[in-house]
Amino acid sequence: MKFTKLISALSITLTCLPLALNAAEPVKQPNILFIAVDDLKPLAGAYGDKQVITPNIDAIANQGTMFANAYSQWPVCGPSRMSLMTGLRPETNGIMNLKDHIREVNPDVVTLPQLFKQNGYETAAVGKIFDPRNVESREKDDPASWSIAYEVPKASMKGKQKLAVESIDAPSVKFVDGNINARGIKLLKQMANKDKPFFLAIGYKRPHLPFTAPKKFFDLYNPAEFTLAPFQDAPKNSKPEFILNNNGEMRTYKPTPKAGEKVKPYPKGAFSEEHQRELIHGYYAAVSFVDSLVGDLVAELEKTGQADNTIIVFWGDHGFHLGDHGMWGKHTTMEKANHVPLIIKVPGQKPVIYKKPVGLMDIYPTLTELVGLKAPSNLQGDSLVPAIKELPEDKQPVAISQYKRRGAFGYSLRTENYRYTEWLSKHKKVVYRDLYDMTKDPGETVNVINDAKYKEVAAKLAQLLRENSSGLKRL
Repeated sequence: MKFTKLISALSITLTCLPLALNAAEPVKQPNILFIAVDDLKPLAGAYGDKQVITPNIDAIANQGTMFANAYSQWPVCGPSRMSLMTGLRPETNGIMNLKDHIREVNPDVVTLPQLFKQNGYETAAVGKIFDPRNVESREKDDPASWSIAYEVPKASMKGKQKLAVESIDAPSVKFVDGNINARGIKLLKQMANKDKPFFLAIGYKRPHLPFTAPKKFFDLYNPAEFTLAPFQDAPKNSKPEFILNNNGEMRTYKPTPKAGEKVKPYPKGAFSEEHQRELIHGYYAAVSFVDSLVGDLVAELEKTGQADNTIIVFWGDHGFHLGDHGMWGKHTTMEKANHVPLIIKVPGQKPVIYKKPVGLMDIYPTLTELVGLKAPSNLQGDSLVPAIKELPEDKQPVAISQYKRRGAFGYSLRTENYRYTEWLSKHKKVVYRDLYDMTKDPGETVNVINDAKYKEVAAKLAQLLRENSSGLKRL
């Protein structure tokens, strides 16, 4: 009997031993693979575009939470990125241009990767994460954010004569984004092989102008098959001086000349159909180029064995007008300049398409909640974890973008059905308003702010804008 009891006790002990050992093993926090794409509008198959070829972006979207209506806080690289990386609106963090340095205007701010670094993560970046004009230097980036020193990406293959579009028959690694990916993959291998969790940020520079990419990606498309923007005028009942840009950035580049002709600037006035098709072709080719690099990066993540413990965040810093309202670029409060792709893939989480509006500023509190870090108390975004986990929400989701023009700040509120914008002078006086019914008029062709049928809607949206005005100092 005693022998039997001894065997039983020993059996129980041996059975429980692996559990005890597992319980004693520290659980490694999830890694973060943070993928930024410059000037990328929601142009991907997963977002409904039937022409663009983006199988790798689509794969991430099909496995994660795809935010169908995500928006930037400011449709310019520097302020948008700094808002995301600080979790604060541009007026709060102090970056509303491309010249001020964050550590000078806001020395105590804790950036997203800096917080992860302070909590035991190894952090590194390659390419464009912050805008280099808003950090310490182009060479050092923001040293406080990264535990591995930043290195400037290089490219041996560059476009000529500042053409807006250029197809070059050369391998991907010769381009700056190919170099970024090579460095990113090297860092990924290095960081994945350590005991520390990692936060690795990869920032691709295309499809920002110029639209330069390997020829094989141009060969994917026939420019004659692209559909030009159907509405290329200012919205009816609008004030173009507030809402339209003058294509200033695009006009610093030049169209491809015909054989035997010299390189010349774009003619004044509207862009010709030929030039429009060339620009759309270049943008699509650049997007497919970046998509291929994303595929290589994610494949390498799989090889490291860390994919099942890595959260992937894929985002664009702002949108881009590809001919709508006659515009080519960003720099407006309108839909196309602010609408961005945002995908968050959490291991073990089922795929979700979330259609309510969210902002890039919401990424900071989302990631801290997902990995269990205490976020700074002054963040102005909202965690997207309820959206990812399909949990009840405690308030109406909205997104607010802003821009500065003619001395006024335009605050643009996006709800599920409307875009409502108020332009306020430095004296906080409303100098212009517009309202678009995005359900009936997704192309923003008619400003209905003075339509009697929308009077009550406008009043409610004005109130909703003020209820969500934290960090908007003129409201």
